[in-house]
Order: sequence, then structure tokens, then C-alpha cells
Amino acid sequence: MSEVEEEVSNKQILFRDFITGFPKESDMILKTGTIKLKVPEGSKAVVVKNLYLSCDPYMRTRMKILDTPYYIDSFTPGSPIVGLGVAKVLDSGHPDFKAGDLVWGFTGWEEFSLLSAPETLSKVTDTDVSLSYYTGLLGMAGLTAYAGFYELCSPKKGEYVFVSAASGAVGQVVGQFAKLMGCYVVGSAGSNQKVDLLKNKFGFDDAFNYKEEPDLNAALKRCFPEGIDIYFENVGGSTLDAVLLNMRVHGRIAACGMISQYNLEQPEGIHNLFCLITKRIRMEGFLVSDYMHLYPQFLQLTLQYVKEGKIVYVEDTVEGLENAPSALIGLFTGRNVGKQVVVVAHE
Repeated sequence: MSEVEEEVSNKQILFRDFITGFPKESDMILKTGTIKLKVPEGSKAVVVKNLYLSCDPYMRTRMKILDTPYYIDSFTPGSPIVGLGVAKVLDSGHPDFKAGDLVWGFTGWEEFSLLSAPETLSKVTDTDVSLSYYTGLLGMAGLTAYAGFYELCSPKKGEYVFVSAASGAVGQVVGQFAKLMGCYVVGSAGSNQKVDLLKNKFGFDDAFNYKEEPDLNAALKRCFPEGIDIYFENVGGSTLDAVLLNMRVHGRIAACGMISQYNLEQPEGIHNLFCLITKRIRMEGFLVSDYMHLYPQFLQLTLQYVKEGKIVYVEDTVEGLENAPSALIGLFTGRNVGKQVVVVAHE
């Protein structure tokens, strides 16, 4: 086969330029390029066909110029958006991967990608569950829930647990882990449909729509008359402020994300931090990348729970790479119900 014949068209979503404020679909460009489906001679790269892409709130941070050292780089203007995804290996120069392998990890927002550092990819070893789960439940979101809840919060049976953004990719898993431990679990979400999901599908003891609560402090006192032992923090802002007032002595807060702050030019201040001292609260931020060594034991436990019907997972799926920008923007208005996934191709 000649080199010309090896090239195929490759739809891509490119990052236009750095932004301030709320992201727009026009900050991303749909373009069609070409790609060779063979790795360069002597390279240890892999060529993959992308199947499922993950939309995640942290991606907003990569759309701005990062002036200070950060845990992840900004996107490159004019290049494809990069995010987590599930893909099929088409060609490999790396000894750990072969054509036909299914993998998950960082890939481009495009139909096909040449990945020069495949050692960061994980092989999909269990295909008895939906492959898309490796963008969320069995991938980074699930491991985030596992590490944040079990490692940082040291939960005990009977404790009172509050989860914000509780119907999202991470929150729905945290809540179910907590229920399986015998905790009392309450979640907040941004619509009545999501509240219904929390109570009737994920098994939360209670839930509320924060948009319908004029006083978050009062809402938390209603749900937790004896206070909160564990708060899994996904939103920041006024929710965190209200939670601090309702934490119990020696409470634990796992700071996973603060989506309410990502689009603000001037982040909101927190007024009730003195509670950390008076209640001896331990609040700790974390990155899931620090806990990758726990992935095998997390995967074994979570797969078992899924197969036994003890954990369920809700995905909000859109078809077509061209719809990825809209899906990503929807995260910041709460349009998604569950984990936001983009289907690029069915295997």
C-alpha cells in the first residue's frame, strides 16, 4: 500500500484560543484533516480509533493561560482538544500494545489519534460492561470517587455524608460507595429530575435542588440536624460556606472540584473558614493522578459491585464528534444528567 493510500480523513475539534469567562461552542472549531493509520518507522507510538470521549469540568481550566505552575497544561490553540477517552488500537510501535487492543486514557478530540506516549494508557481488560464506562465509572471519575472517599475521608458506618454535584460523573459514585458502607447520604443537584435520580436510582437517603433553596444553611440543617461528618466537595462557593457551618467536630472534607468558580474572573471568597479550627475539621484537596496505584483494587471492587447490581451508573450520551463542543459547554449550565459522554464511533 502506498503512503497516499494510507491516509484517511480525520474529523477534529480544535481549540480556537484562550478564553476568559464562560466558554462558548465557537471557542472550538470542527475541521477535517488527514492522518496515516500506521505509526512512523521506529516509533513507540500507537495509532488509535477513538470510540468514546469524556467531557469533564477540569477541561475549562485548560482553556485559559495558566500563569502559575499547574498540575496540567493549557490546551494548545489551533490543536485538537485533549481529554479522556476510550479507543481501539489500529497500529502500534510499542511492545505493550497491539492492533485490536481496547484502551482508555488521554487522547485527542478527533476520529483517529497518533499517541506518542502510550505508556499513559490503560488496557480495557473487562468488556462484560459498557465500554463507555471507562470514560467515567471504571475510569478517572470512578477512581476519583474511590480515592477521595475511602483514602481522604476515612469513612465509618453510620456517619453522615453530604455530596455536592451528586448526580455528576463523580458524585453519583461517591454516594453509592457511602451507602454501601452504611452511611447516611444526602446529595445536592441542580434540577428536580436529578434530585429524583439521587433518591430513586442511586439510593441516597435524601437530596435537594440547590436552585430552589434560598438558604443553603437552612437546607443542610434540615437534612443533617446532627451535622455532617464527611463532605465530598465538587462545587465550592456558597455551598462550601454553608457546609462549614454544619460540619461536626473532627469532620472531613475531600476537595475534589469547585465547578461554581471555574468561569469567574474573580473567585468568590469563603467566610466560614474559622470553623476548620473550632470544629477541628480536616479539609484536603487531591488529584486523582496521585492515586493511580490504587486503580487495580478500585477496578476489582467496582466491577464486582456493578455485576452484583449494587452500583448503577447514569450517562448522558451524545452521538457524533461534531456535538462534543455543545456537550462540554452543557456541563457548566447543568444540562447534562449524569456522566457526559460523546460517542465518536461504535466499535
